[in-house]
Amino acid sequence: MKRVTIRVPATTANLGPGFDAFGCALSLYTDVTFEETEWGLEITGCDEAFTGPDNLAYVSYCAVLASMNEEVRGLKIHIDAQIPICRGLGSSAALLVAGAMGANVLRGNKLSTQGLLNITNAMEGHPDNLAPAFYGGLTASMVDNGLPVTVNFPLHPDWEFLALIPDFTLSTEKARAALPNEYSRADAVYNIAHGALVLKALELGDEKLLRTAMQDRIHQNYRKKLIPDYEKIEGLVRTTGAAFCLSGAGPTLLCITQDERLEEKLAKKLQLNSWFFRTESLLILLRLQEGRFYNFCFAAVDFMQCRKILPHTKASSYALCACVTFIPKRSAIIA
Repeated sequence: MKRVTIRVPATTANLGPGFDAFGCALSLYTDVTFEETEWGLEITGCDEAFTGPDNLAYVSYCAVLASMNEEVRGLKIHIDAQIPICRGLGSSAALLVAGAMGANVLRGNKLSTQGLLNITNAMEGHPDNLAPAFYGGLTASMVDNGLPVTVNFPLHPDWEFLALIPDFTLSTEKARAALPNEYSRADAVYNIAHGALVLKALELGDEKLLRTAMQDRIHQNYRKKLIPDYEKIEGLVRTTGAAFCLSGAGPTLLCITQDERLEEKLAKKLQLNSWFFRTESLLILLRLQEGRFYNFCFAAVDFMQCRKILPHTKASSYALCACVTFIPKRSAIIA
């Protein structure tokens, strides 16, 4: 039987003012393996709640086959996910992209990448995470007459993306429910102008311009109320000189900088303020109620395992968070 593994990058959406439009691929990946069988559906590697036919990878897989008028046979799916779910890093989009690409590869690559984007966008509803997952790098997207239109933008090679990933989730549905139904003309003009400058700042590598441009009046002011300690952490990050925004709908917080020492600087500030962090070297520093430190190494962001080891922690809701440096380049690939 045919078998293929698809590797899909995490993605960050919005980048401040680019609500539902801007996205960037990050170097944290989910691998999904598809193997055709005679009959049945078997999904492994994820929580039991996601092992049924409503799994997004399977839904996307079936949608692509339906568009080809191809029969859905038996299928085994194994998910090896490093992208944490409901954290604003495109975990849902990653599964949709994996399912679409898996089906396309197994049936002879009959559809173009744009065709796959069209199908998955019909399910997701907005292409801001899907587009960079398919195409890689920095993208701006819109939907015209029901179909997504995407353009890649240049990204200066010196940028580093640092994500603060908390130990709590925030569903996209809840984050969208916090938004108003209408906006003023002034807020619309503000975001259009700032969004244009964000793209140029990312192209030029202009840190000062990016800090100024990465402001928003459409979603962040409303969503930050759902994220404990948002303003405290924003204040700490801004003292380092990095640009700062929500990643997608949150609750992950994103820092963009060219300072190679940002991790070190931010780690010290987080320690001093009793926040825990995880560096790219996979070291997690955990402060217990007694004030002692324990070090643990993990192959991926594994919050469930952390909770089993340390079920009772002190400090803020960000008491168990990840701090990961990303390289925003690669698109989804056949692994």
